[in-house]
Amino acid sequence: MNQKFIKPFIMKTTLILSTIALTLVFTGCVHEKDPMKESSMFTVSIENVMENKDFLYTGVFNTPVGATDPGPALPGNMFRFSFEAGPGTKLSFATMFGKSNDLFYAPSGEGIELFSGDVALTGDITSQISLYDAGTEINEEPGSGPNQPGNGGAGVGPDENGTVRDIADVMDGFTYPGVSDNIMVNIENDGATGFTVTISNLAGSSTPIAPGVWVIHTADNPLWEEGMTDYGSGLEALAEDGDPSVLAASLEMNTGYVSPLSPGAWAVHESGISPIFMIGVPDFGEGLEEQAENGDPTILAASLLAKSGVIYSGIYNTPLGASGPGPIFPGNSFEFTFTAEEGDYLSFATMLGQSNDLFFSPSETGIPLFVSGTPQSGDITSNIMLYDAGTEVNELPGVGLHQPARLNGGEDEGGNVRIVNDGFTYPAVSSVVKVTITPM
Repeated sequence: MNQKFIKPFIMKTTLILSTIALTLVFTGCVHEKDPMKESSMFTVSIENVMENKDFLYTGVFNTPVGATDPGPALPGNMFRFSFEAGPGTKLSFATMFGKSNDLFYAPSGEGIELFSGDVALTGDITSQISLYDAGTEINEEPGSGPNQPGNGGAGVGPDENGTVRDIADVMDGFTYPGVSDNIMVNIENDGATGFTVTISNLAGSSTPIAPGVWVIHTADNPLWEEGMTDYGSGLEALAEDGDPSVLAASLEMNTGYVSPLSPGAWAVHESGISPIFMIGVPDFGEGLEEQAENGDPTILAASLLAKSGVIYSGIYNTPLGASGPGPIFPGNSFEFTFTAEEGDYLSFATMLGQSNDLFFSPSETGIPLFVSGTPQSGDITSNIMLYDAGTEVNELPGVGLHQPARLNGGEDEGGNVRIVNDGFTYPAVSSVVKVTITPM
C-alpha cells in the first residue's frame, strides 16, 4: 500500500509512543498462583492480513449525460462522474481523442491534487489537462487516417513502439487543436469529500471523445508515465480504440480499502468483568476514546493497571522487526507475552486506522485462556469483532476528513459502544486481522 496517504497517522502514533518502552507489561492485582490450576505462558500475535492496494477508488465514464447507452461524447455533449476523496489524494483520468490513432486527453502522469491543505479543489481545471500520444500506433492525419476508429480502422494500425509523450513534443507533422478549443473539464466539491467531474466536449470541437477511466490515488503515474512505454495494462486499447474496459479491469484489481492497525493495550483479567468496554453503554472515559480515535493506548493502559480484577496488562506498540513504535501495515504484526492460569481471560483493543473511532477487540468480557483445563492455542480470530466506540461520528472509511490519517478532530457522537453498524461497508474481520495465541 502507498503509505504516503497515511503518513500523518504514522507520525502521530510514533510521536505519542516514542517515550514508551518497546515492551511493556504492567502488574495489576496479582492473585496467588493456585497449584491446583493449570498455568501457562502465552504469546499473542496480531497480524494485519489485508491485501495491499495502490488505489482508493476507480471507475469508468462511458455514457454521455442525457444518453441511455454507452458511447462517445460528440461535440456539444459531456461525460460526468463522481467519487469520494480526502486530503492527500489525486485524480487521474484518460479519454481518447476520437479522430486519432492513439491520442488521449489526461492530466499529467502525476495526477491532479484534490486538496490544498484542507481546501478542496473546485472550478475549471482544463488548464491541467493535456493531449498525449500513447506511443503505441503510428500517427496519421487527424480525422482522415485509414487506421483510426472513426474510419473503420480501430486497432489495426502499424505499431509505433514509442513512449507516452505530450503531443506538443511529438513531431509528426500534423496540427492539433488546443485542449481548451475542444474540451472543458470542471470539478465540484460538496463541502466535504464528495467530488463531481464534468468533461465537456465543446460544441465547436473537432473530435468526439471516447469513454474513459478515472482513478483516485496517492502515488504518481497510476495510468502511464511520460517518456516511458505504455504499461501494458490497457492504455493502448483506450487510446487506440476508445475501449476503457481492459484498463478499468486492471485498475479495479488494485483498488480497495486498506488500513493500518494501531498499537493497543491488553489485559489478563478475572472472569465476569468488562475491563475495556461494555456493549450498549458509553465509553468508560478510561482511555478507549483515545485508543479508538487516535490509536493511542497510553491512557487505556494506565487505567487497566489500576482496574480491579486485572491481573496483568500492557501495551503492544512495536511491529515485529521494527526499531520503534508504530502501526502495522499489511503483512506486519504485533506480539505480546504473558503468563496466565486456568480461569483467566484476555482482552485487548487496537484501532482500525482508517476510521474515526473503530477498534478490534474480543467481546467485552474477553477470551477464556483455558478451555476445560487446556490452554487456548491457534487462530482465535473468530472471537474478534469490529466495534464502534461511539465517541466520534463516523465518516466514509479511508476518506473521512477527521480520520487520523488526515485532519482528525471529528464531531463528538455521544453514543454507546456497539458492534459497528453505520451504513458504511467494511471488510470482514478475518480479511483485516488475524489473531493467534500460542501457549509456551
